[in-house]
Amino acid sequence: MNIQITRDIVDEPFYIFAIIKALYKVGDPMFTVLIVEDDAKIASLLEKHLQHYGYRVFSVHNFSQVIEEFKRVTPHLVLLDVNLPLYDGYYWCRQIRTISQLPILFISARNGKMDQVMALDNGADDFITKPFDYDIVLAKINSQIRRVYGEYANNMDERKVSYLGLTLWPERMELSWNEQSVKLSYKEAVLMEILITHCPKIVSRDAILEKLWDEKFVDDNVLSVNVSRVRQRLSSLGLSDSLETIRGSGYRLNGEWDSEKDI
Repeated sequence: MNIQITRDIVDEPFYIFAIIKALYKVGDPMFTVLIVEDDAKIASLLEKHLQHYGYRVFSVHNFSQVIEEFKRVTPHLVLLDVNLPLYDGYYWCRQIRTISQLPILFISARNGKMDQVMALDNGADDFITKPFDYDIVLAKINSQIRRVYGEYANNMDERKVSYLGLTLWPERMELSWNEQSVKLSYKEAVLMEILITHCPKIVSRDAILEKLWDEKFVDDNVLSVNVSRVRQRLSSLGLSDSLETIRGSGYRLNGEWDSEKDI
């Protein structure tokens, strides 16, 4: 955006306000924010403000299901309160950090030095104290979005797993092949990483269960559902026959696709 500020414009508060709004309005519908805040009024005001500037916004209402909601929404950024029902924000920040490196901003009435230190030590990227200015929150969100996903992002450091042109970006939970891409859920991304890493070898059922659920004793139907979903994602990329079930052994990507044509 190329904005020239003349002396006449500077003398007019209205134009200054318009310029600030134009600079702030960088939200994109492709970017999603998840709000974890138990004050319904604050959550609603944040939702409306961020939606006005182009973000997709979701709020958690069941605070025993924060991680489940996180995986369902797959946000690009989380706004997280400290004082929450059941478990505090520090706990949920640690849980999110086990599965994602996305930006996490704390919003809290706690303004002590140790509260901010604890937030950062538990994996947060920034700490905003209440009461806050909604435009300041917006500016900090915009800054994090640019840093991680936009003009300031260092994509050279982004981890990817690839085999014969099939490429997975685990952190962004995206799978691509032959100039097409598809979004994955967290479990689907973990399963794809296991399969691609071992391709074309067979991965046992137990090895997959230990990676996805930290245990072996999960109903077979649960694993079957996740495998079926991954097959659907592969099929949407033109790789409908690439994931095989090896009866009595496990699953494998056969690696027989050609990067120039569909199977």
